[in-house]
Amino acid sequence: MIEFPGLNILWAALPEARVVGGAVRDSLAGKPLADVDLASPLNPDEAMARLTAARIKSIPTGLAHGTVTALVEGQHFEITTLRRDVETDGRHAVVAFTDNWQEDASRRDFTINAMSMDRAGTLYDYFGGEADLHAGVVRFVGDAKTRIAEDYLRILRFFRFFARYTIGAPDAAAVAAIEDLRDGVLLLSTERVWSEIKRILVAQSPIAALHLMQTTGVLERVLPQGYDVPRLTTLITRRAPVDVYLRAAALLTGDIKSIAARLKLSNDEAEILQSWQTPTALQPTASDADLRRALADSDAPTLIARSWMNGNWPDLRARLAATPRPVFPLQGRDLTELGIPQGPRIGKILAAVRRWWLDGGCVASHEDCRAQALLTIVK
Repeated sequence: MIEFPGLNILWAALPEARVVGGAVRDSLAGKPLADVDLASPLNPDEAMARLTAARIKSIPTGLAHGTVTALVEGQHFEITTLRRDVETDGRHAVVAFTDNWQEDASRRDFTINAMSMDRAGTLYDYFGGEADLHAGVVRFVGDAKTRIAEDYLRILRFFRFFARYTIGAPDAAAVAAIEDLRDGVLLLSTERVWSEIKRILVAQSPIAALHLMQTTGVLERVLPQGYDVPRLTTLITRRAPVDVYLRAAALLTGDIKSIAARLKLSNDEAEILQSWQTPTALQPTASDADLRRALADSDAPTLIARSWMNGNWPDLRARLAATPRPVFPLQGRDLTELGIPQGPRIGKILAAVRRWWLDGGCVASHEDCRAQALLTIVK
């Protein structure tokens, strides 16, 4: 039986609804539930009327596809009317409502995602999803090529779930279908591609999935600028934190600006990747002054990320984390107080004093820097 805040209140209003998809899969796998989705034989208008009668707020978030969202005890529940596909084009589907649970399950991607569970805890598993889950097999529902042709995003979703759940060799039918239809990923929006790549990367052990993406020809299609799976493997072998951008920085090769433009990365994402790929001059033997100089130009998380890219240096990372970031104590107003008029000269003097401050290990005080500024002015 699935336990989740607010679920019993929702079931009291919609007793015929079942929990579907990821919540069933993760519950059976003993994983924590982040959210819960339900399906119902009721059409959206009927479902919303039931919710309203139970004083549960509902939002018509996707009526064309039969989805409403219920808000219960601070939780959002998506409730979707049972559906069957009328027409698909490789990315979007035209659907019709049905009251047949197996028909609805048959349009889902993988057997482990096609299970449902009612309020009594009864599992409905039409395609052997529970057995596949326990065996560590990610298998398409029915014919793999048919499922992929309905929605080419399922190719990348396969690798995401492969990275999380597969034990041993991949399903042969899935691999063969992906090899035949791999060009379908070229039709996907770059935003969805990047979203799925990130989800693959945050799996505990994504390397087998990435190798399979290579051998099936998918990885070169979604990352044509280049990739370095061995570098990512080395990073993971060092037991670096499971950080999506650290792993992406290790995996991606080529010009980050071009990659960012192609995948439509946010400015923040592009800046992080560019910064973390920048080689670090710091070595484990770096002095305290070296660390302060480095921290004056980059924050500790950036330097720590770069260190993971360079080597397995726990002592250096610990020192970086424990060292306060020095702040150059002189500002432009200090120079105007010394009689220097506003203009380019102030910037030149500040830059000269800052170089002196860095050379000294970033320990000179405000007064020391003012005195150095006076010397610079005299020169």
